[in-house]
Amino acid sequence: MIGIFDSGIGGMTVARAIEQLLPDHPLIYYGDIARTPYGPKSPQTIINYSIRNTEFLLDKGAKLIVIACNSASSVATKILRERFRVPIIEVISPAARRATEISKTGRIGVIGTKATVKSGIYQQTINAERPDFKIFSQACPLLVPLVEENWLNKRETKMILRRYLHPLKNKQIDTLVLGCTHYPLLSNLIQARIGKRVQLIDSSIQTASFVREYLVRHPECSSEQAKASHTYYASDCTETALNVAERIFHRPMELIVA
Repeated sequence: MIGIFDSGIGGMTVARAIEQLLPDHPLIYYGDIARTPYGPKSPQTIINYSIRNTEFLLDKGAKLIVIACNSASSVATKILRERFRVPIIEVISPAARRATEISKTGRIGVIGTKATVKSGIYQQTINAERPDFKIFSQACPLLVPLVEENWLNKRETKMILRRYLHPLKNKQIDTLVLGCTHYPLLSNLIQARIGKRVQLIDSSIQTASFVREYLVRHPECSSEQAKASHTYYASDCTETALNVAERIFHRPMELIVA
């Protein structure tokens, strides 16, 4: 069973991508809606939440953990891998790898939470493979709350995006990493404001592809079923969260509060 956790509902973009690529693999999701967003919180607090989330998923039978949160991936991955004897897959490496593959100018932009940007993890990961690439990062702390409130097409959201993306447009980037799993829900707005010549990297899609590749190499972690079941838990459940979840999955959703 694949276990996935996020600070809220944004990680459901990862879960949806995994469902599509691996329909025969059961998965269990935990969204920490009650404590979202993680981005402004201290690294130690994010680590503590990540440990608790991982323990919850393992208790439910997960054999592989996906950290569907860039903030948690940036500060908690090392600790989780040291603490738990299961594969831990984060969302940063797959997206960074894809950015290096498709960028033609070597000028890559990254948008993310304060925690992700402050960690410098995307720059470190990309420059470890391509030290000649230039990475330009922009913290966008207001975007996660806007997504969690389902303000996906509001005038205020468009104005805030324009403000955040303006410095990156001036850097003449050709690739933009959506360094938060909430951001794919804003991809149309982001593309319109960053320019059609800039290629967007959706970390949810890249992570799902990586999980599929990993399971091919490690079949012992696989638990394929003819009719795989998927269960979605959350630390809180609001009408807005359900609306966003149903928008992601294009079907009625049930969030079990735990």
